[in-house]
Amino acid sequence: MDLAAICIEPLGSEHDRSAFSCGVPALDRYLREQAGQDARRRVAAPFVASSDRVTVLGFYTLSATSIQLTEVPAALAKKLPRYPRLPATLLGRLATDLSARGVGLGRFLLIDAITRAVRSEIASFALVLDAKDETAASFYERESFIRIPGTPIRLLRRMDDLAALVGGSRSGASA
Repeated sequence: MDLAAICIEPLGSEHDRSAFSCGVPALDRYLREQAGQDARRRVAAPFVASSDRVTVLGFYTLSATSIQLTEVPAALAKKLPRYPRLPATLLGRLATDLSARGVGLGRFLLIDAITRAVRSEIASFALVLDAKDETAASFYERESFIRIPGTPIRLLRRMDDLAALVGGSRSGASA
């Protein structure tokens, strides 16, 4: 699979979600049954990867969230304003079809999600995510996400750090 041929775009009615299988029934079910409704209700923004603009090879969702200042690791918290909650962007789900495993599509989707989050004009201190399991948590840790103490497998990475990674600008939007 040539990642240069992959298009990532908002989920639309033209995308065939019926054959998607990532090996996690809850994620497969979400894409097939819930993602379109979440998009219409504006509670999540699903994005899909495809090589033919029909077949879904992977997807992720972004939405707004907040994080308690007390959840932020101490080294980061000491540099932040003392607001009880800080604005963040939630990477709610990320999955790749079993047919697309091992080619770097997961990282490709993650970089696209980071780029979209960084380019947003909405203030966001960090990109936050809840990993499905330790394997997923390890994937995100390899991408320099840090675990939030006291949570099962919730991780974050500062938006200004992500902006530097993808060459974006967050002037005035991060702490």
